Amino acid sequence: MKIRSPWLFKLGGLLTTAAVRHWMGALQYKVAYDDPAVDPVFRECRGQKIYVFWHEYIPFPFYLRGHCNFAILLSRHADAEILSRAAYHMGFEIVRGSTNRGGTSALRELLRKSRRMSLGITPDGPRGPRRRMAPGAIYLASRLGLPLVAMGFGYDRPWRIRSAWDHFALPRPGSRARAVTSGEVVVPPDLDRDGIEHFRQKIERLLNRLTFEAESWAESGARRPDERLLYRCPAGRGWLPSCKTPEVGVTSPP
Repeated sequence: MKIRSPWLFKLGGLLTTAAVRHWMGALQYKVAYDDPAVDPVFRECRGQKIYVFWHEYIPFPFYLRGHCNFAILLSRHADAEILSRAAYHMGFEIVRGSTNRGGTSALRELLRKSRRMSLGITPDGPRGPRRRMAPGAIYLASRLGLPLVAMGFGYDRPWRIRSAWDHFALPRPGSRARAVTSGEVVVPPDLDRDGIEHFRQKIERLLNRLTFEAESWAESGARRPDERLLYRCPAGRGWLPSCKTPEVGVTSPP
């Protein structure tokens, strides 16, 4: 039975927010940057960007990067209503729709929001295929003149919801969580269909490589020479110390 009552959506959003904060707050986070200046928690991060990551890892940035001047794209499907309300409580602005499935209004809203904030997109969502990138994010990057940043995430041997199209990942309490990010990927303006497909394949390969790298790193527990501790963006849009320092400083605990 589908939920239709507005107050149940509100209650579900609050409960989801509390669950994400409690569950994700117990993980051990580390990150390896290709360029740390792509992370909006640092002062050196300049200008808007389009951040892409696979749908199965939504809670990872959802927990860490609220209050970082982000708008995220969520489907209009009723199942996403609770998630959209939780995202609001976590510090995100929301755009409902799709970049490639009747999403003209969503594209207009993303265009408007991109003038003052970065965009977060799961390019295989909302219905898959799993880890197969749709062209919408490439079209947006070319149309808006914004660079793409690919983010690979991984947990140490997470539980998987095998019945879900994306095999949604649920991290084990207290386990390792790892992120590996690209630098900015510049997409040329006014790409034609062939150009969009070329970059779609390029970013899909990059995103899958970074995700595999993050998953392997999380499972192995190995140390990397370029690893850093990864902290949650402070509520109220505080800043972490410079990304040029050897290690990021500690902000308030999650």
